[in-house]
Amino acid sequence: MHRAVFVDRDGVICRNRNDHVKRWEEFVFLPGVLEAMARLARLDLYIVVITNQAIINRRMAPVEVVEDIHARMVRDIEAAGGRVDQVRYCPHRPAERGACRKPQPGLLLKAKVELELDLSQSYLVGDAKTDMQAARAVGCRRYLVLTGRGRRELIRCWLHGEHGFKVVPDLRAAVRGIVRREDG
Repeated sequence: MHRAVFVDRDGVICRNRNDHVKRWEEFVFLPGVLEAMARLARLDLYIVVITNQAIINRRMAPVEVVEDIHARMVRDIEAAGGRVDQVRYCPHRPAERGACRKPQPGLLLKAKVELELDLSQSYLVGDAKTDMQAARAVGCRRYLVLTGRGRRELIRCWLHGEHGFKVVPDLRAAVRGIVRREDG
């Protein structure tokens, strides 16, 4: 069995926008992300970006635009020495209750089958309660970053009894923790 690091996109890799990232020009890498992704790439773990992208079903951006944004994101990560093995996204709006929309673990479960993953030995880095819930549902080790919506979402986690994850300032700190655990 293989292992993976699942990394949420908006708020972890790129700046979270209230009006959503609808085109490449709105995509802004957070500080230190490219270096963190390069460091992560040196580990023997799959790297899978996972993201809810309801802008597709809301008709705010067509699937081709979202996929172009992801292709450019991967290109820039690779140019900085990093790697992304897969990008998985859910197009569903919250009201559609898709099995792939976090907090449901569908994106993780599909990756498990395709990549033959041991999710209990895998990691998820996210900035939202829904990320933590999806990871908990499949037994991943969890890191909540305080970038993006992380600070507000940390409070929501505490208020709703979601616990058992590490809280870190950003993706760099999460990657440091993962590297320490992998090297330890």
